[in-house]
Amino acid sequence: MCGIVGIAAFRDARSPVREQIHAMCETIVHRGPNDEGIHVQGGVGLGMRRLSIIDLGGGRQPIWNEDRTVLTVFNGEIYNYRELRRDLEARGHRFATHSDTEVIVHGYEEYGRDFPVHLNGMFAIALHDTVRRKLVLVRDHIGIKPLYYSFTDARIVFGSEVKVLLASGLVKRDLDIDALGQFLSWEYVPGAQTLLAGIERLEPGHLIEIDLANPICAPRRYWDIPLAEADEVRTFDQWADAVDAKLRESVQRQLVADVPLGAFLSGGVDSSLVAAAMQRARTFSIAFGDQSYNEAPYARAVADHLGVDHVCEAISADVVGLFERLMYLLDDPIGDFSIFPTFLVSQVARKHVTVALSGDGGDELFGGYETYLAEERARQYARVPAFLRERLIEPCIQGLRPRAAKKGLINKAKRFVEGFHHPEVLGHARWRLFVTEEMRAAILTPEAGQAMATPVTHHISELFRAAGPRQPLNRSLYVDVKSYLCDNILTKVDRMSMGVSLEARVPYLDRELVELAFQIPDHLKVSKGRTKVLLKAIAARHVPSHCVYRPKEGFSVPIKNWLGTQFRDLLESLVCRERMERGGIFAWPAIERLKTEHLDGRANHSHILWSLMVFEAWRERWLEGYLPAMENRAGMAAVG
Repeated sequence: MCGIVGIAAFRDARSPVREQIHAMCETIVHRGPNDEGIHVQGGVGLGMRRLSIIDLGGGRQPIWNEDRTVLTVFNGEIYNYRELRRDLEARGHRFATHSDTEVIVHGYEEYGRDFPVHLNGMFAIALHDTVRRKLVLVRDHIGIKPLYYSFTDARIVFGSEVKVLLASGLVKRDLDIDALGQFLSWEYVPGAQTLLAGIERLEPGHLIEIDLANPICAPRRYWDIPLAEADEVRTFDQWADAVDAKLRESVQRQLVADVPLGAFLSGGVDSSLVAAAMQRARTFSIAFGDQSYNEAPYARAVADHLGVDHVCEAISADVVGLFERLMYLLDDPIGDFSIFPTFLVSQVARKHVTVALSGDGGDELFGGYETYLAEERARQYARVPAFLRERLIEPCIQGLRPRAAKKGLINKAKRFVEGFHHPEVLGHARWRLFVTEEMRAAILTPEAGQAMATPVTHHISELFRAAGPRQPLNRSLYVDVKSYLCDNILTKVDRMSMGVSLEARVPYLDRELVELAFQIPDHLKVSKGRTKVLLKAIAARHVPSHCVYRPKEGFSVPIKNWLGTQFRDLLESLVCRERMERGGIFAWPAIERLKTEHLDGRANHSHILWSLMVFEAWRERWLEGYLPAMENRAGMAAVG
């Protein structure tokens, strides 16, 4: 696990120098505090910061092939590297280390640019073929590890985080106003875009092969979730046995490490199954004072049942004080509240281990979100006569004040009605949309609104089209894997865990398990108002049923309440008239109304207000200024 950086110069452009690559590496010391590796040759500079996990003494990067003509730096883990090594050695390749990294250079020698197809893992790879004068960039199948790049006629600059590109001194800082529209609507920027024009994100399952003599940047897909007919032949129990066995296989595969290893444990279905499959585990959780957000008792019950060594710490951190640190980590921002608990539980785990397994991905593969139920209920609600909905039911619901608790009947009803009126083309994703076209028109200046050319529905509609003729729920799950999971959840987990130099692994996103999950019929995932039917039945084999069959809570914090208390001063500072009107983007009167309604308790506008806070903090730091690498080192000392 590490962070990678690089520059490749084309034609007569100035070649990168070692000091430049070093400066880029310095911005991501948090991703790899153990070592730095740099190599510059033939107009290509590669660098990495290493968090040593496998082959502590011999896995230093860059790593070469036998005749030192191909070298690579990479971020992540290749879980099937032992099997690949045996196969490559049988084909005549000679290995010099015991590192998983080395299978990349030999795999490239053997299979050419198709080598990623053979990898099972999480990875962002940069490979330089010095003889053929090619640069290859690769991102893993699901997008667990990040890779950003900026391509021009003169060069390509790339790295694990946006900040390394800025540190090169070669990339401009210009706002992509169209991407901002997507961020405000979804709390993340989907697909290849980022908030900085000219900086793109390599999408999951894609690679770029650049001929340095004739440079063209054309990302190519090398993997997608296979389009397979749902297997209706297997019985429920047969499916349960198959998934149970494959998950255990995935977990065992991901236990490879030469450092201490543990797991996050919320007490929910997904993390509990991971802990159970580890057999002997060290698990970590955090506790909240607000009981509607606190899952610690369930985590303790699961830990006691499994007999694992469990560590739970109550949140006592200054969450407002953490804001600046987390905004430094989020140079490609997301508006997800759960960055706080994710960072804090990572911080707890890092005191004891270097690697932690996570339960992320279970919801997107097995149907765990309430949005899938909401879509089912929306079809029923649409049968109610319009005059009853619009003149009686909805005015009554909209007139209710939101409750301070996390969910509850009133809060759910208000959110359901709100999502019901979002565009139907979004399907279940309409309950994830927080700023519609109409709200964008209200909170933005006309000029800014016109510059946001991409409709808010665009990426969801495109993904539904790309999903192909799958069963309806599996189409929705495809959309979530390709958008919400990779662009929000995995971004959050990667940045928050790596922010404390902790490697987070995701067993549910093992390529083989993903492919198996998309063969499971819809009705074994969501049925008759129940979510995650099959996975819950599997979980009940291993952990107490009262931990399995309970309402889904999610991993979040009470930001909607904190905006009026702990975060009130920060809200007033970041979402104020002076800041909002700067740059001609926002229309202050509409934003002031949202803010007043929220603080008065008349409505819950926490999602849009928080996104505005995150954007303003991002704009000040990454668009209008740049903090040097030394802040990163200071931050590491403060939170380590």
